[in-house]
Amino acid sequence: MPMLTDPSQKYRAFPRVDLPNRTWPDAVIAAPPRWLSTDMRDGNQALIDPMDGPKKQRFFDLLVKIGLKEIEVGFPSAGETEFNFIRGLVDGNKIPADVTVQVLTQSRRDLIEKTFASLAGVHRAIVHLYNAVSPAWREVVFGLDRAGVKAIAVEGANILKEQAAKYPQTDWHFEYSPETFSTAELDFSLEVCEAVIEVLQPTPEKPLILNLPATVEASSPNIYADQIEWMCRHISRRDCVVISLHPHNDRGSGIAAAELGLMAGADRIEGCLFGNGERTGNVDLVALGLNMYTQGMHPGLDFSDMDEIVKTVEYCNQLKVPERHPYAGELVFTAFSGSHQDAIKKGFAAQEKRNDQYWQVPYLPLDPADIGRSYEAVIRVNSQSGKGGVAWVLEQDQGLKLPKRLQADFSKTVQALADAKSMELSSGDIWQAFQTRYRLDGQGKYQLVDYEERKAGSDRLFVGRIIADGKEIPVSGRGNGLISGVVDALSAALGIAIDIADYREHAIGAGSKARAAAYVECAVDGRSPCFGVGVDEDVATASIKAVLSALEGI
Repeated sequence: MPMLTDPSQKYRAFPRVDLPNRTWPDAVIAAPPRWLSTDMRDGNQALIDPMDGPKKQRFFDLLVKIGLKEIEVGFPSAGETEFNFIRGLVDGNKIPADVTVQVLTQSRRDLIEKTFASLAGVHRAIVHLYNAVSPAWREVVFGLDRAGVKAIAVEGANILKEQAAKYPQTDWHFEYSPETFSTAELDFSLEVCEAVIEVLQPTPEKPLILNLPATVEASSPNIYADQIEWMCRHISRRDCVVISLHPHNDRGSGIAAAELGLMAGADRIEGCLFGNGERTGNVDLVALGLNMYTQGMHPGLDFSDMDEIVKTVEYCNQLKVPERHPYAGELVFTAFSGSHQDAIKKGFAAQEKRNDQYWQVPYLPLDPADIGRSYEAVIRVNSQSGKGGVAWVLEQDQGLKLPKRLQADFSKTVQALADAKSMELSSGDIWQAFQTRYRLDGQGKYQLVDYEERKAGSDRLFVGRIIADGKEIPVSGRGNGLISGVVDALSAALGIAIDIADYREHAIGAGSKARAAAYVECAVDGRSPCFGVGVDEDVATASIKAVLSALEGI
């Protein structure tokens, strides 16, 4: 069936929130929130093949290593795998002293009782109670009015108190979610939350976590921020509650909703690594945390070894982290476009010369090294690439710093090769093409056999032997330096006029294993410029090889 020409016949625009003098647009996120990972519960229930015990343990260990202090470890009443895993954490003393585990339960006595039993003996835990409150769930799913839905929440809160009293050795904390908050009436969400507060009697020292989820993201993120600020303004005991957000990503704006929700007054974020979750997923804790990091604020989570995090999550979830996923994807720091590559290359060069440590590289909001990524994959070459990208690859892999005009000369060779292959070129492809083009492979028409250089009055005398067109010939010349003497010798021996337009040299590496690279641009008999490259342990020899390399172009 085709899309409707008038979708307003089927869908209604989400209503705005009446919130005069809203403050969140001018707010800033000044500190990281409390973080809760729900990978092992909300994320797990969204997997094609839910994690077994060993995978859950591996994921739990990863979350602890990253620095999560609150981890929702499961839904113990959902099945024996969940229940037994949680019991294993407790009985095996596998929960670090500074980590609080959380479990989820619906508002039913039998489910709540099993939930507490799963945690018996734990040192500290959060029990998360929820029931849906929005009109669609009241009318379609439950067939209840407002009073009936509110009664479910109140009954569940009373059972929480009762069960906690049976296990006094545990430091119990509670969380309540008016599920489907994002599509419910604000006044009713407030009414239900106030009723739960009345039962549980939180204090500033032991607050109740009120989770206000975008169970289904149905509005733009600014409206969600309005909803959060409205609740923060109207809740009666704000100092006794922690406002937690659980944004989903149905409209693709879960991260924006979370950030604006924090600006609106929320204290805590619930989400998953890389945004796994039902439908389009939960909010991405990695992206949120690194967004803060790039603003100069440490999120309190450690993503230093991003490759290992990706590897573990992909193994446990059996889902691939996409190549373009923010911060974590294989290609997010990679440029193929020539203009992008040129800007990045110049940015790195400028960064080396800066007197401060502030990061300022075009197209890279984050230094890849901060999350354990190397610079090797920052620039990769295909038919869309330019001279800057090719030069970057050669500098990173081979230590060659090509002059600009030589970059342009070699880029033509690379462009032709990329067009012919119709695919990305590897660094090996580029290096092979470079060696062939400038005869670093020793197979050129002109090759150096040996030479010597000595003083002749105020001049320098160059005497040597070269191979030209397969024949060994002697050469000699005079000049005010090595290069001018080589040019004089070759011009006389080959019957051509060589004019040096540019010469550069630099060391490759350092110490006893350092080599020298030399670059020459010259004109022969007044024709178009020719470019040559020489590499050798000796800088003088590299220079001679560069001149001979340039003659390949005549």
